[in-house]
Amino acid sequence: MQYDPIKKTFGNIVRNNPLLRILFYKLLGIAFLREWYVKSELRKELGKYDKPFMVYDAGSGFGQYSYYIAKKFPLATVYGIELKEEQVKDCNEFFTRAGLNRCSFAVEDLTKIEHTDKFDAILSVDVMEHIPDDVKVFHNFFRALKKNGRIFINTPSNLGGSDVHSDNDHSFVEEHARNGYGAEEIRSKLESAGFKVEKVRYTYGIWGTAAWRLGIKYPLLLLNVSKLFFIVIPLYYLILAPVILPLMWLDFIKTNKTGTGLNVLAIKL
Repeated sequence: MQYDPIKKTFGNIVRNNPLLRILFYKLLGIAFLREWYVKSELRKELGKYDKPFMVYDAGSGFGQYSYYIAKKFPLATVYGIELKEEQVKDCNEFFTRAGLNRCSFAVEDLTKIEHTDKFDAILSVDVMEHIPDDVKVFHNFFRALKKNGRIFINTPSNLGGSDVHSDNDHSFVEEHARNGYGAEEIRSKLESAGFKVEKVRYTYGIWGTAAWRLGIKYPLLLLNVSKLFFIVIPLYYLILAPVILPLMWLDFIKTNKTGTGLNVLAIKL
């Protein structure tokens, strides 16, 4: 299953139209349960700052989280990084046109960054599973944070993350260095880097996984068969949204004992 080409197709559609891009951000915020979890943590933790603070968006992608932080928290400055120059250029152009001058983007490799005591918070959403030398990156994050700085990590778990349920399954997303983390594994690795882990929460339990299959996996399977499915996607979601959204809500409000995703909060004391 090819996920990245579909992402690129959507990106190309919204790239040159700021209003369409903002609408795209809003749709991502509704359709992806991980955004519900990540933004909930951001509201709780970043809302505690009463003076200007700086956020490192480590793997900014389309820039949706940087946009959310900049709009939600007037005291925030966001520095987003990516490996792909075209994504960095695209985000810098859009955020400049949108008048969000508190956001800037650059090309950086997380295994090589040398920031020291610079950021108040780090956000890493669906990034660490792509990096073989994750321990080095966690140490780099620790050095980059100021004292009492927070790190927010969202990543697949090893309990079916990336849609891998057996040794014969292949990752739903290309270029994964690992299919997911165990809860104790990521806790141990963060603690070895010096962090105090405040929370490790399972996401995408039984309800969230069902919603993900209906809302993300099956539509992408159809898009991989034929791009003509783009025409009927609105009708598909119109019919299934009354089923998908309640399933997501159930996952979000319940405490999942297991799940295919992990949401992690740690602090540099």
